[in-house]
Amino acid sequence: MEECISVFDMLKIGVGPSSSHTLGPWRAAERFLGELRNENLLHKTTQVKVDLYGSLSLTGKGHATDLAVMLGLSGQDPEYIPVQDIAGIIKEIENSNEINLGNEHKIPFSFLMDIVFNKNFLPFHANGLKFTAYLEDNSEFTSTFYSIGGGFVVKEDRPNAKKKFEIKCAFPFPIQNAEELLNYTIQQNKSISEIVYENEKSMRTEADIHHELMRIWNTMLECMYIGCHSEGILPGGLNVRRRAFDMHQNLIGLANYSNPQQWLEQIRKTEVKFRQILKWVSCFALAVNEVNAALGRVVTAPTNGSAGVIPAVLMYYLVIENHEAGEKEIKQFLMVAGEIGSIFKKGSTISAAMGGCQAEIGVSSAMAAAALTEVMGGTPDQVLMAAEIAMEHHLGLTCDPIGGLVQIPCIERNTMGAIKAINAAELAMETDAKNAKVPLDKVVDTMWQTAKDMNSKYKETSEGGLAVAVNMADC
Repeated sequence: MEECISVFDMLKIGVGPSSSHTLGPWRAAERFLGELRNENLLHKTTQVKVDLYGSLSLTGKGHATDLAVMLGLSGQDPEYIPVQDIAGIIKEIENSNEINLGNEHKIPFSFLMDIVFNKNFLPFHANGLKFTAYLEDNSEFTSTFYSIGGGFVVKEDRPNAKKKFEIKCAFPFPIQNAEELLNYTIQQNKSISEIVYENEKSMRTEADIHHELMRIWNTMLECMYIGCHSEGILPGGLNVRRRAFDMHQNLIGLANYSNPQQWLEQIRKTEVKFRQILKWVSCFALAVNEVNAALGRVVTAPTNGSAGVIPAVLMYYLVIENHEAGEKEIKQFLMVAGEIGSIFKKGSTISAAMGGCQAEIGVSSAMAAAALTEVMGGTPDQVLMAAEIAMEHHLGLTCDPIGGLVQIPCIERNTMGAIKAINAAELAMETDAKNAKVPLDKVVDTMWQTAKDMNSKYKETSEGGLAVAVNMADC
């Protein structure tokens, strides 16, 4: 099925630690509230039960799926909720055994009894959740959703599919795959970011596009800043010590600054030998995903588990490659990244529960590699080649989080994805793309076939790989 996917669908602001297991269920709860309101049932509801299935059940505790559902049912918005308020809201629900449904109707609620973890999988998708509202007249209203990765939530009958198709058809340059995108750039003599910008303008004003892209970047920058200035142990029981703080201290020295932008300028003055560059890129990626693991605010890019790759590579470009770069290049980078991500979503998956970690770190690395290549002056076919190289060397990457937490090996994998993205961009820039042997669309197809062939225990279930080789007691 063809879809219209905006840059702002692929790059969304939300709360960690997982887009498919935290942000998606949160959004599903919001949609369920909307259905209750549309049917005039919200104030007639006396109890709500939530059933989590498959991967949402197997790793839901580690991904805070239960907390996300409670926050969503409470009417909280993941994009704007003050993250410091989350613990208090959850504590109030647990202590009172009540939930303020939609922030307007209090009902009894036991987080131990009314959120049920079912290990069986629903046939439509690995991440299923069903909401049941019990009503005053003893009838029930149920609704089932699927969190398909990157914070995207669908129902099996896909009621929004026709609407999305109609929006897509309004695009001056509808894009389903990389070949179509490349053909547009040739026909119109435009860069990839220019093609994407024309599509976005069919949905939003130029002022709105500018504002939202810069809001996304500023959220990324703030996330890196917070991560580099926070020390201690991450929550969850693995006792993982934050590393970005110590690494950052060793790199930045005694620099003087008081906000994220001043911080960026100070980093531009630091030493840029190869080892320092590796450390800076790793530091940026670690910072984001440590914030993510601590239920902080991040940009889903394209998922929360892979949220550190794109900010780290864009920051690398700004502080190492091009000190003159500013808003123009930031917007260009984000638009290209978003479009490449949408091609993977349409042709394969961005859900680790469906495709393993190749669907998260692999896709984010491809997005970052493509974006970096364009801002460094690469041609559209070199941009697509960079994305292909980055994904090619992530094919088959499994998702096997220890304890169901987005920490080990997830946080480190963001550093590796960022470094691979930079390497892929450099390889593409030094290559005549006409000599490329593997087109991006073939890699997208291969990734999807690999996902289908991958054993289910390596798809975000914590039933294989590192998740069983290393247990909580070892940590």
